[in-house]
Amino acid sequence: MAPVLTSPLVSTQWLADHLGADELIVLDASVHTVGTGLDTMWHTAQDSYEQHGHVPGARYADLVESFSEPGSDLPFTRPGTEQFEAAAQALGVTNTATVVVYDDSVGEWAARLWWIFRSFGFDSAAVLDGGFTKWRDEGRPVRVGALRTPANENAHTGGFLAGEERPLWADRDRVRRAVSGEQPASLVLAAPESALGTEHPAVVPGSTPIAVDTLVDPETNAYLRGPALQRAFASVIDAEEIVTYCGVGSAACVDALALTVLGHEKVRVYDGSLLDWWRNEPQALAS
Repeated sequence: MAPVLTSPLVSTQWLADHLGADELIVLDASVHTVGTGLDTMWHTAQDSYEQHGHVPGARYADLVESFSEPGSDLPFTRPGTEQFEAAAQALGVTNTATVVVYDDSVGEWAARLWWIFRSFGFDSAAVLDGGFTKWRDEGRPVRVGALRTPANENAHTGGFLAGEERPLWADRDRVRRAVSGEQPASLVLAAPESALGTEHPAVVPGSTPIAVDTLVDPETNAYLRGPALQRAFASVIDAEEIVTYCGVGSAACVDALALTVLGHEKVRVYDGSLLDWWRNEPQALAS
C-alpha cells in the first residue's frame, strides 16, 4: 500500500522513513539554467543526477522535454493530457502510487511538476521540503548512476490515466483582465530580481513581488511555515484569486504551493509567464 500524504510537503525524515515502500515513486525534477532574463537557457540535469547523485531509488523526470508540451514556442509549456500520461507512465507512476518530487535548487522545478500532477487531478503527490540540498546536507544516503524504469513496469498495475484538468492555470488573457480590473486578481511576481537580469522589459503592471527565495529558510532550504509564511503573503492573502508568475512558470509554482499550504483555494499559475507576456504585450516592450 502506498504511503499516505497529509500535506503538499513532506520532510526529509518522512521520506527516509518511507523510502522503499510499495508504490512510492520518488522523482528528481532538477533543471539547470544559464544566464538571466531574456538570455536564460535551460538544460536537463540528468547528467548531474547520474554523476553527482540522487535520493536512492529516485527516477529522473525531464521537465525540459517529457513534462512539457512538444512543439510549443515557449519553454515549459504545460503538457496536454496525452503527453502528461505518457511521461508519467514512462516513470512507472500509477494512479494508486504516492509521488514525492524534489530538485537540487530552491524547489521551483519540483513545485512545477507537483503543480502539473495536481492540475490533472492527481492529489497523491508532494514536494520534498528542502529538496536534495537538505537531504544531502543532513548526510542522508545518496546514489550515483542511472536508474532505469522497466518498460513493462506498468503492465500489471493498469498504467496511469490523468483526471479532468483543473482550472489551476492562467493565460495571458486572464492576466490582462486582472491588469485592467475587468476580473480582479492579485498578481504575484515570484522571480527574484537576480533571475530577471538588469535590463528587461516591464513586468506585469500592478504586480506584488514575493520572490521564491524569500519563502525558504536560507540555512535549511526548507519552506517557511506558520506566521513567517503568513507574513510573506500578508499583502495578497486576502485576495479572492491570486495569479503567480515568474520567467517561465517555475518559481511561480513555489509561491502557488506555499499559498496552498496556507489554505488559499483559488491560486493560478500563469503558464508562459514573462516570456509569454514580453513577446505579446507591445506596451511592455516599449516601457
